[in-house]
Amino acid sequence: MNLFSAQAIEDVREKQAEWEDGELAAALKSRPEEKPAYETECGIALKRIYTAADVADIPASDLGFPGAYPFTRGAYPTMYRGRPWTIRQVAGFGNPEATNQRYKYMIQTGQTGLSTDFDLPTLLGLDSDNPMAFGEVGRVGVAIDTVDDVDRLFDGIDLEKISVSLTINPSAWVIYAMFVTVAEQRGYDLHKLTGTLQADPLKEYVAQKEWIYPVRPAVRLLRDLIMHSARTTPKINPISLSGYHLSDVGGNALQEIAFIMAFTIAYCEEVIDAGMDIDDFAPRLSFFFISHQDFFEQICKFRAARRVYAKIMSERFKAKMPESMRLRVHVQTAAMSLTKVEHHNNLMRTAIQALGAVLGGCQSMHTNGLDEAFAIPTEEAMKLAIRTQQIIREEINVTSVIDPLGGSYFVERLTSDMETEIWKVLDEVNERGGAIKLVEEGWFQQKLADSAYATFKKIDSGEKISVGVNRYVDETSGSARVHIHPYDDHCTQLQIDRLNAVRTNRDNGRVRRLLQELAQQAESDDINLLPKTIELVKARATLGEICGALRDVWGSYAEPMIV
Repeated sequence: MNLFSAQAIEDVREKQAEWEDGELAAALKSRPEEKPAYETECGIALKRIYTAADVADIPASDLGFPGAYPFTRGAYPTMYRGRPWTIRQVAGFGNPEATNQRYKYMIQTGQTGLSTDFDLPTLLGLDSDNPMAFGEVGRVGVAIDTVDDVDRLFDGIDLEKISVSLTINPSAWVIYAMFVTVAEQRGYDLHKLTGTLQADPLKEYVAQKEWIYPVRPAVRLLRDLIMHSARTTPKINPISLSGYHLSDVGGNALQEIAFIMAFTIAYCEEVIDAGMDIDDFAPRLSFFFISHQDFFEQICKFRAARRVYAKIMSERFKAKMPESMRLRVHVQTAAMSLTKVEHHNNLMRTAIQALGAVLGGCQSMHTNGLDEAFAIPTEEAMKLAIRTQQIIREEINVTSVIDPLGGSYFVERLTSDMETEIWKVLDEVNERGGAIKLVEEGWFQQKLADSAYATFKKIDSGEKISVGVNRYVDETSGSARVHIHPYDDHCTQLQIDRLNAVRTNRDNGRVRRLLQELAQQAESDDINLLPKTIELVKARATLGEICGALRDVWGSYAEPMIV
């Protein structure tokens, strides 16, 4: 069923033609429009006005209702009337105690979920005493070497009562093993633990560039993690498919969704091929998208993503449970839009992007601190970021109506156009051999590089405006003095001392045996590596030792040349 009758559409077209020949023609003769053509950031042409004629081909079933297939209008039937989105600000720096203090400050300020950034050595599977870790321990995230560090990280926090997001990828399965071990040691019911691991390996190779192993072994580790978590910690999301990072390196909105959907298909195929039914794990797949600067494009992007995902799960994988078709998304405002020049403008940028995320139907959100263009945000910046979400939630009455822009001629047309373009990309990926093959060949990487180059050309030419940077520049403002978060120079030595103590007091013979067994298991694709990893964690093997054992088996990744 279409939204309007054929006669009604014809009447609208006739009235629009009269308006174009009359009022519009006179207005254009008096004052031409500023640009000859208008388009979204991702290049979809924008009309001057949208009418019922522009949505005549969109079936009503494509809109549906909130919480029902195809979920265009929202993931849940009551959306924010029943449950507000989770305020989930990320934190991570220094040693575990320092990040723990920041957690408790943000909880006191009103944060409703935790999110953890890890330092570069932890991400890359290196211990803090590895020579390659020098200068990076605790710098851009928290340093984690052993299970005891994870215990310190969540000291005084009830993990059965607050959800925890772990922003970790190449070494995600080890951090998961440590998290689960801490929960067991505290006597928690693993079935009550809630949270999310990022654990999206393919986007690392194409965007964030943090990897340890070649592509296929990394995907195998994710497969093992998904299958183990589905059975052991059923309320934890073992992956957050992260379009955010594709956008953050210059990808446009269509690429963000289409590429991530291609990765989703690849991961699902791997798990299904290993013997697990789609409905046994798909309900716990989650997503992480950006809320960028093109306000309506971003809102329509979220709506189109839900529809595409629902159709993939239903039509391609034959999922039967509605939960398997429901896309749940964490959103972060756009870090790459933040500026050092007139950095207080970042407050306004973030607030508008956050509003777009809410109107697009997010389930949780991180709002960037106004000083994140300089360093890890200060406590004051994080407080303002939390307040931004609280003001949107509590003061401006945008949560009372579900999908309040639904039915707008413009929003429905743009949502449908974005969906069409996403399917085109997915068809091309399928024709070229699938996502894993194209990651190995550098196809996605090249597309993102081309998009980034085009964007920065527009910034340099002034076509893409950044207020205070390339338009409305205040030459008298000078360089602002900004109080930034300090780096703890003592963090490295503290972590090294703790590592030495662990290695002195543990059963090193047992650790060596377990590492050998893990390496042997890794040579067979049929064995899930999580149980042995958990054994190693409990024996006080370090993160670097566990990751190193598999590096000896699989080798390291070499990036293809991108020209």
